Amino acid sequence: MSQPLRFGAIPASAVHLCIDMQTMFTGGTEWHVPWMRRILPRVLALTRKRPDRTVFTRFVPPDNPDSIGGTWRRYYHRWPDMTRDRLDPAMVSLLPELLIFVPPAMVVDKWHYSPFAEPRLYAHLQEGGVDTLILSGAETDVCVLATVLSAVDLGYRVIVASDALCSVSDETHDALLTLYSTRFGQQIEVADVDTILGSWQ
Repeated sequence: MSQPLRFGAIPASAVHLCIDMQTMFTGGTEWHVPWMRRILPRVLALTRKRPDRTVFTRFVPPDNPDSIGGTWRRYYHRWPDMTRDRLDPAMVSLLPELLIFVPPAMVVDKWHYSPFAEPRLYAHLQEGGVDTLILSGAETDVCVLATVLSAVDLGYRVIVASDALCSVSDETHDALLTLYSTRFGQQIEVADVDTILGSWQ
């Protein structure tokens, strides 16, 4: 699925935005993503390149289903064991292999699929003059999808690291990588980690 970066080298000011690589998705929870650990070496390779240009997000569930409104309430009534009053707090943490990079890497907590729903992320990127984002993490068809589309709407150059994403569904993972490369070809580039590392100035 990878292809050369059609819009040239990645600027030094780019940020690696790593989505929700958290213990609760690798531990024994209902939200287990079986191949998250398989992509971890590729995520680590991106992080090691520029830990100071890395932002990790964490998906933080509410205290309980009734402490949140709208369809999120119904969502958490479906997954009551994933709210913070039942979940071990350590489960919300980044994977230990990634946590060691904080700082200089930054962590942004979010309560929704897209981290751009939290003003802190956009403010941080604007202050740093960032115009290019490299996306990795989980899940390809949920939080990564929401993040990619938010970033496109905000005008960022978006580079999706094809071998540093994971999902519980191979079918929708593959379909989205195809969608990014075809329907969004002017705004989203899909490349493997080796290509990205070789192009990041």
